[in-house]
Amino acid sequence: MKRDAHIHSPYCPHGTKDTLAAYVEKALISGFTDISFTEHAPLPSSFEDTTPDKDSGMDFTTLSAYLEAVNKVKEVYKKDIKIRTGLEVDFIEGYENETRLFLDEIGPMLDDSILSVHFLKLGNKFICVDFSKDVFMDAARIAGSTSDLYDCYYDTVELSVSADLGQYKPRRIGHPTLIHKFQLDHGEKIDDTARIEKLFRHIAAAGYEIDMNSAGFSKPGCQESYPPQAYLPYAESLGIPLIFGSDAHSVAGLHKHHEKLYNKSTK
Repeated sequence: MKRDAHIHSPYCPHGTKDTLAAYVEKALISGFTDISFTEHAPLPSSFEDTTPDKDSGMDFTTLSAYLEAVNKVKEVYKKDIKIRTGLEVDFIEGYENETRLFLDEIGPMLDDSILSVHFLKLGNKFICVDFSKDVFMDAARIAGSTSDLYDCYYDTVELSVSADLGQYKPRRIGHPTLIHKFQLDHGEKIDDTARIEKLFRHIAAAGYEIDMNSAGFSKPGCQESYPPQAYLPYAESLGIPLIFGSDAHSVAGLHKHHEKLYNKSTK
């Protein structure tokens, strides 16, 4: 089985307008038998998106149209490929109650979901740590150092694993080393092996999956997957399912770098 379980869509406010059908057709041509559309879920209504265009997630008014569109394409291609209706849900520290209420409402409509950390709480503000190199460097300054920012990221991902988000909480942790996105830009040698292995043990103990995300290979400042390939054997030794995801925001990015990784899931 070839599965790509992290795919965005024309409903992504910071992606392309490539059609859902175009994604599916490429998946078929590429020999994939199982895909998940996991669009960025709306952020909690009381949370202020700190990115310049405030486009980190879908607007609540768009959500029903997205779900309807995915379900429609799922029906059209049901004899050809398994298509899962999903969301990538942001874990934002302090907004657990709103996220739980959202999942309680939308969870029954989903086949798949991912829980990801993009926003870090630094002092009295939230920063989208993967937005740009400049934003990352500013966040490191506020945190105290690049190493401190890494620790804040892993602390937050650990919180996401432990958080009580109800019965529909996503069971797959998105791009768990996203903090590496600008590692070649900041140029510091950060040894975060202990933090990654600790996070993996936390994920294993919770019985969750890892989004084996290939998008980092395409990032000039990263040049590796999230998590890096060197850590995959450790995840396997803990019994953590590794689910390939291209994190595609366009048809051109769909399944990109799949050949460098492999899918351990048979689900």
